[in-house]
Amino acid sequence: MSDDSQQNATPASGQGGAIRFEKANIVYPNGVVGMKDLDLEIKPGEFVVIVGSSGAGKSTLLRAVNGLNQLTSGTISIDGREVPKSGKGLRELRKRVAMIFQDFRLVKRLSVMTNVLVGRLGHVSGLRSMLNWWPQSEKAIAIDALERVGIVEKAWVRASDLSGGQQQRVGIARALAQQPAIILADEPVASLDPVTTHQIMDDLVRINRDLGITTIVNLHFLDLAREYGQRIIGLRFGELVYDGDAKTVTDEDFRNIYGREVTEDDVLDDEVVAEG
Repeated sequence: MSDDSQQNATPASGQGGAIRFEKANIVYPNGVVGMKDLDLEIKPGEFVVIVGSSGAGKSTLLRAVNGLNQLTSGTISIDGREVPKSGKGLRELRKRVAMIFQDFRLVKRLSVMTNVLVGRLGHVSGLRSMLNWWPQSEKAIAIDALERVGIVEKAWVRASDLSGGQQQRVGIARALAQQPAIILADEPVASLDPVTTHQIMDDLVRINRDLGITTIVNLHFLDLAREYGQRIIGLRFGELVYDGDAKTVTDEDFRNIYGREVTEDDVLDDEVVAEG
C-alpha cells in the first residue's frame, strides 16, 4: 500500500467525541428505571470503563449515546449537539458512533473483508453496497482497520471459520472502518477466554491511544476495569454512584458500586479475590 493510500485508509481521529448527559432519565414501558438523573461528561479521547451489576444500566447508557435507547427526559449531546430522536440527523450521528458487541454481530457466511466493509455502509451508495461493488478507497480503509487488529491475512476467509477472538477483532475492525469519533463496546470480552480477553483489551487501549477515539467499554470483570480503564464509572439501578480514576479505585469503592462483597464471579483472575 502506498503512503497516500495508507493515509487515506487510516481511521479518522481528532473529530471530537465529547459526550454530555444532563439530568438524563430513561424509564422503560414496564416501569423499570434504566437511567436516573444522570449528569456525566466524557471528554474527547477518554477511555472510560463502566461497571455495575446486571441491570445497573450499563448497556442502557451505551445505547442512549447512539440513540438506540431514547431518553424519557433530560438531554444527551455529542460535541455540543443533542442526540436526535430520528431522521437524517440520527443516521449522521450513527456514522460517527461505532458499536462493538459481545456476540460479534458478524454475517458468518460472508468474508471478513465484507463484514468490515459493513462499517462503510453510511459512506457509499446503497446500490454499491448491495451489489458488493466497493471502491478501492473503501477497501483500503477496511484493510487498514484489519491491520490495526492484526488479522489482515484473514481478509478473504469466511467469518464462520474464525475463532471467537478473531471474530471480535473483525468486530473492532468494522467499528474502525466507520472512522468514528466514538467507540462503544458492550461487554466485548464476556464470551472470550482469559488470554484472548487481554489481547482484545490491549487492542482497544492501543486504538484509543493511537487514534484518540473516545472509547466507552462496559465490563463485568472488575480487575480488567482497574487494569485497562483510565476512568471508571460505576452505575447502580441506573444511578451514577462512582466516577474516578482507575488507578485510585479501591475494593471498598467496588463494594459500594455493587452493594455487596466482590466475588470470584466479578473478576477474571480469581486470585485477586483470594489475595484481597
